[in-house]
Amino acid sequence: MSKDLNRITYVEDEPDIRAVAELALTAVGNFTLDVCTCGNEAVEKAPKFGPDLILLDVMMPGLDGMETFKELQKIPETAGIPVIFMTAKAQKHEVQGYKDMGAIDVIPKPFDPITLSQQITAVWNRYNAGKAA
Repeated sequence: MSKDLNRITYVEDEPDIRAVAELALTAVGNFTLDVCTCGNEAVEKAPKFGPDLILLDVMMPGLDGMETFKELQKIPETAGIPVIFMTAKAQKHEVQGYKDMGAIDVIPKPFDPITLSQQITAVWNRYNAGKAA
């Protein structure tokens, strides 16, 4: 039996993208969201928030998405939390690189705010079905 997806840490430095995704994830997806504007904030807040999933932008100033992912993996409270990257850099070899790193999937930008929650839920369900198999 897979755990329901309720709590998401969302990391995005771009205010416009963040606002659209936040609205899509809370109003459409009905998720509880902890929004972070940078990688350092995610590393600080995610262990306390206890998300089910981390949705992580790749290109950010300071700690980029991949560096943030690596830092989160070092923290016991966040090490096992599945990560989905969101990025405009979503060519086949780039996506494979993110997955090789340990991400459970990649959502390309621009994303459709109407279907974003459904996409994330579908990835979550596939991930949990794979764990149960």
